[in-house]
Amino acid sequence: MEDTENKPSEGIKFACTGCGAHLKYKAGTQLLRCEYCGFENQIISKNEPIEELDYVEFLDNRVSNKTIAEHFVTCESCNATSTISDLSSACCPYCSTPLIIKNAFTENVIQPKSLLPFKLDIGHAKDEFKKWLNSRWFAPSDLKKVLTIDNFKGVYLPYWTYDTYTYTSYTGEQGIYYYETEMYTVTENGKSVTQTRQVRKTRWYYVSGNVQVSFDDLLVPATKSLPPAYILQLEPWDMENLVPFDKSYLSGFITEKYQIDLKEGFEVAKNMTEERIREVIRRDIGGDEQRINSKNTGYKNITFKHLLFPVYVSVYKYNNKVYQFLVNARTGEVQGERPYSWIKITFAVLGIIAVIASVIFYFNNYQR
Repeated sequence: MEDTENKPSEGIKFACTGCGAHLKYKAGTQLLRCEYCGFENQIISKNEPIEELDYVEFLDNRVSNKTIAEHFVTCESCNATSTISDLSSACCPYCSTPLIIKNAFTENVIQPKSLLPFKLDIGHAKDEFKKWLNSRWFAPSDLKKVLTIDNFKGVYLPYWTYDTYTYTSYTGEQGIYYYETEMYTVTENGKSVTQTRQVRKTRWYYVSGNVQVSFDDLLVPATKSLPPAYILQLEPWDMENLVPFDKSYLSGFITEKYQIDLKEGFEVAKNMTEERIREVIRRDIGGDEQRINSKNTGYKNITFKHLLFPVYVSVYKYNNKVYQFLVNARTGEVQGERPYSWIKITFAVLGIIAVIASVIFYFNNYQR
């Protein structure tokens, strides 16, 4: 008997009524399309608001029916956990390590409330990557030979957004400038001359107070599978084009399970509020300068959304090292790693030195 309990989900699949093959979401459209017979099925837009959930109520299990059971498999190399859209090519999208299918599992996860569908198709993503690669001057000459851009995988990355109202009490000091006349001596025509000048000083006064700041859509990536710097460089995301969650958009793509959970994500969001709160405190203190000695912030009316954003991910190996690159599937922004050719760098440095030496030689011999 077939072991169905250990079989992973093969991703979100919709059968073609024409030939029985699987329909896949066609990037940049509202269509599910069969790659074999060309049949297309319209995705019906949902005219419903994108709901935000109460953070405290959710953590206290007072919000029901907001989780769904999904099938995942975890990469034993990089620990990324994701769905699988094609068991015939079951490799991790982040490191290309073969996935152990028998280790797949089912887990209840928070259901996404909305997503940004793939806008660019894989051909457009490859073109953007080629442009990016061609602009890397110091990449090894043989790099293009080892790159296999055919292994692009479309992945939905998990994100959280948080809204919150903050109330902060603080103590600090307000600095007010004042000026004092100072006498000093200078030497003029061999004689000491006394002069005066105005010197600015600061008088500090103790202050305390309270400030209130609201935050909307604090965006927190919920993945640990990609370098944070690359993920941040993929922004901005056109969140004004979010659509209500519909599994149709996931067909043919991989969906990564969040590795940063709801509570941990809010801790990241709290850190994101710090600079803005300090700015408001300094404005509240007023004066010419400000010092913040202490502050205590409370967070109220916290709501959240779980979102999915689309990227194309690929990896390649060069000299036994794995490199990642990714493409924002909404804007075409490319971020990634690449090796450096020290031969090219050395020749570039020698060329610069030669130019500098030529300029020096010219001025020393012809500009006298």
